[in-house]
Amino acid sequence: MSTYPVSERTKMKRGHKRASYDVELVHSIIDEAYICHVGAKMMDRPMVQPTAHWREGNKLYIHGSSKNGLFQTLIKGEEACITITILDGLVMARSSFHHSANYRSVMIFSKAKLIENRDEKKRLLNLMMLKITPERFDEIREPNAKELKATTVLEFDLVEVSAKVRTGPPVDDEEDYALPVWAGVTPLTLEKGKALDDPRWLDDHGKNDEE
Repeated sequence: MSTYPVSERTKMKRGHKRASYDVELVHSIIDEAYICHVGAKMMDRPMVQPTAHWREGNKLYIHGSSKNGLFQTLIKGEEACITITILDGLVMARSSFHHSANYRSVMIFSKAKLIENRDEKKRLLNLMMLKITPERFDEIREPNAKELKATTVLEFDLVEVSAKVRTGPPVDDEEDYALPVWAGVTPLTLEKGKALDDPRWLDDHGKNDEE
């Protein structure tokens, strides 16, 4: 089993039985989730931004506007704390205190590397699209030179990393099991709904499609 080394910051002090440093588990959580939260100190205040992410090997990538203030801070060397969470269920206990959630989460401490090579930037952005919409990848237009210039891609090494996972039913106080209150787990999943057509698509193609 391949695991990440445990550092002082990634060592779980509370709920340590839920901690994992397994590389395969960490990668699976990163790959399944679509959004991460990137936190760092920006000038004189903390800042957290949600953004799409993707992974290649043992590196995580994010992208955004070249004028993004947080990204500029990261490029200058400020360390990031990146978190990813997948909520799998609401844990319903017999007492309010023991209600909880089933989840899979990852926390990453890392400094950003700016991807400057144009071809490499395009390749990595293509990997992002393959994650988001692999079935449409061959149809959509790649970014042009102007769009590439306006886009920043940042790379983070996955070295100081930990995962935390909760599964299973509620854990109540022994005397509360006699209460006539339902307890269990309400599962939660992220599902793609039915696609909604762009009105311009209907204007340009709808009549032909119906014919």
